[in-house]
Amino acid sequence: MNIIEILKAIVLGIVEGVTEWLPISSTGHMILVDEFLKLNMSAEFKEMFLVVIQLGAIMAVVVLYWKKLLPISFSRKPMIRKEVISIWMKILVACIPAAVIGLCFDDQIEKLFFNYQTVSITLIVYGILFILIEEKNQNRIARINEISQITYKTALLIGVFQLLALIPGTSRSGATILGAILIGTTRTVAAEFTFYLAIPVMFGASLLKMIKFGLDFTGMEMAVLLTGTVVAFVVSILAIKFLMGYIKKHNFQVFGWYRIILGVAVLAYFWLYKV
Repeated sequence: MNIIEILKAIVLGIVEGVTEWLPISSTGHMILVDEFLKLNMSAEFKEMFLVVIQLGAIMAVVVLYWKKLLPISFSRKPMIRKEVISIWMKILVACIPAAVIGLCFDDQIEKLFFNYQTVSITLIVYGILFILIEEKNQNRIARINEISQITYKTALLIGVFQLLALIPGTSRSGATILGAILIGTTRTVAAEFTFYLAIPVMFGASLLKMIKFGLDFTGMEMAVLLTGTVVAFVVSILAIKFLMGYIKKHNFQVFGWYRIILGVAVLAYFWLYKV
């Protein structure tokens, strides 16, 4: 029985690692997968696990981009990198909307929206938006081509778009990437800033869940959590590399179609077999 739970954690780690960075909603996929592949754990642990497993995904960003994100240079003579400090300040500004709303309404959001109906509908709605926005922006020339060109105002607006991701099925990366593109960034800048923005947002969300759950883990719970987190880390590295290579030659429409097909399939399944 314990081995089965570890295998489930591996599957969930793979799902998290793939879906956290692609604009298809990691939380939505984790909720849906849990409908079919239920962890034999307490409801409190599963609620915490589905969020804290994201720490593995965060560490993938830190590993891949640490040279760009490290505020101190240790090359020859240690020095503070002012341009990196500026990026971090803008990241923190972008975190403000989600931090305020998330802290105030976290429990209410979970009770109201963490279900297959919400996930299915948001998958479909934002899938349609991806397609429409990409169609509209085909011949548009972006005005922000580098991370350094993002202003504090732009960062805050991207943070407002991130609020949409509080509803499961939306996709944090999808909401911020779409928002950044609408504001005027290139797809590459939108994706990279989204990766950076995930670090404080997901650390904060994980810390909040850990505090609410407490640190009194059983041996099995710790094994499941560590397994899922490590797998999410490894898979996230591959997913981030894939996405950054993909968007250099393609747009996000394929992810829009995927979201629509998945949302319709999930609704059909539950209507036919669960209702």
